Amino acid sequence: MSTSSSAISSPSQLEAPLVAPPPREARSGRRKLTPGRVAQYVLLALLTAIVLYPMIWLFISTFKPSSEFGQNPGLLPENGTIDNYFKVLEGIGGIPLWKFFANSLLLAVAAVVGTLASSSLAAYAFARIRFRGAGIFFAAMIGTLLLPFHVIIIPQYVLFQRLDLVDTFWPLIIPKFLATEAFFVFLIVQFIRNIPRDMDEAARIDGAGHLRTFFSVILPLIKPALITSAIFTFIWTWNDFLGPLLYLNSPENYPLPIALRLYNDQTSVSDYGATVAVSFLALLPVLLFFLVFQRFLVDGVATQGLKG
Repeated sequence: MSTSSSAISSPSQLEAPLVAPPPREARSGRRKLTPGRVAQYVLLALLTAIVLYPMIWLFISTFKPSSEFGQNPGLLPENGTIDNYFKVLEGIGGIPLWKFFANSLLLAVAAVVGTLASSSLAAYAFARIRFRGAGIFFAAMIGTLLLPFHVIIIPQYVLFQRLDLVDTFWPLIIPKFLATEAFFVFLIVQFIRNIPRDMDEAARIDGAGHLRTFFSVILPLIKPALITSAIFTFIWTWNDFLGPLLYLNSPENYPLPIALRLYNDQTSVSDYGATVAVSFLALLPVLLFFLVFQRFLVDGVATQGLKG
C-alpha cells in the first residue's frame, strides 16, 4: 500500500501537461498589423478627414481677416487673427451675442418639449387605442408628410396674424405642442407597436387607465424613439431659418440663423470674418447636444433586439 500511494503521489505523475503560453500580441491585447489592416486604417482616416473637412475649414477660417476671403484660397490664413471673435462677442446693432443664443435655445428647448409630449401621446393613441376612424386619421397624418411647408405658409401666417401673435415666439412654439410633426408621430407609433400588448393588459388588470399605462409602462420603453426625436427636433429648430424669418420682425427676437444675416446686411460691406466666427459658434451647441444624447441613442438601438 505504501509503495502504491507513494507512486500515485509522485510529483512526476501529478504534474499537469504543459500548455503553451499565449502569443505576446494576445497577452498585450494588441492585434498584429497586417497590410490589409493598415489599408483599412488609412481608408477610415481618409473618410474621416473628408467628413470633417468642412468643420475644419470653418474653424480655421475664423482666424482669417475679412480681407483674405476671396483673396487667399488656401486653408491656412496668411495673417491669422482672433479679432473676429472679439467682434462677435461685442454683438451687433447694440444687441449682445448671448441674446441671439438665448432666443435660439428657447425655441429649440420648447420645440423639443412640445414635440416629445404631443407626438408621444398621439402615437400612443394611434398604436393602442381603438376608436372610429383611426385608420383614416392616421393615413391623413401620414399624408401631411407629402405636403411641402410652403403650402401652409400663407394660411398659417394669416391665422397667427389675426391672433396678433406675429413678432413673438408663439407661432414657432404652439404648433410643436399640437403633434404637427407627423414624422415623429409615425416613428413613435412604429416603436410602440413593437412592444408586446401583454404589458398593457397586465397594467389594465392592476386597474391602470390609459394615462397610467402610458406614463408607467409605455413611456419608459420608448426612450430610444424619444431621444431620436429630441435630437432631430433640436437640430432642425436650431438651424431653422424660414420660420423665424416669417414671424419675427424685431432684431432682439432673432435667433442665430437670422442674426447671421445682420453681419452681411448691416452695410454695403460684408464682414465675412465675423460671419464665419458666428457660424462656428452656432455649431457648438448642436454638436454638444448630439454628443451628450448619442450615447443614449446607441444604447437604445442596441437593446432593440432583446426580447422576452
